Amino acid sequence: MAGTNPRAARIAALIQRVIATAVEGQLHDKRLARVTVTEVRVTNDLQIATIYWTQFGEEGKENGERQRAQQALRQSAGRLRSLVGAKAGLRLTPQLRFVYDEVPSEAHEIEDILVDAHRRDEELAQARLHARYAGDADPYRHDDEPDSSESAPSETEPINGAASSGSDANGTALYSTDGQ
Repeated sequence: MAGTNPRAARIAALIQRVIATAVEGQLHDKRLARVTVTEVRVTNDLQIATIYWTQFGEEGKENGERQRAQQALRQSAGRLRSLVGAKAGLRLTPQLRFVYDEVPSEAHEIEDILVDAHRRDEELAQARLHARYAGDADPYRHDDEPDSSESAPSETEPINGAASSGSDANGTALYSTDGQ
């Protein structure tokens, strides 16, 4: 492929320019009016050039126009190969293979899927605007807030009227009034 050999990549770029300009200006075939050369790949031995092309056609007539353009490209392959040979200056001119590029049509399908996903995301965002939590907004217990469910006495309150003992953070007894 053209990506592994720098010379093949240069030849592929040259072939793309030559064929694109020839289809646009030198070949006077109405079947090639909307043909665009999207990519050219050349084998490392420079023997075969695969030309990927696409065509923008009228709605509902794409298949017929594509077949007529494919036929026109096949018929003009010899002329295009002569033009490539004259411009490239190679000892052997690569054989030209024309392949219809499906990527643009698949890109439209993917774009439609993304538009649909974006529309569904907007619908969900609208539904979230008026949504409420089933319970509390923050269902987690925090240490800094007093817990209302527990009714245990605090450390500073005496239990049953007796003096209580307190402790610091390390658990060391601070005071005791009942001799413990």
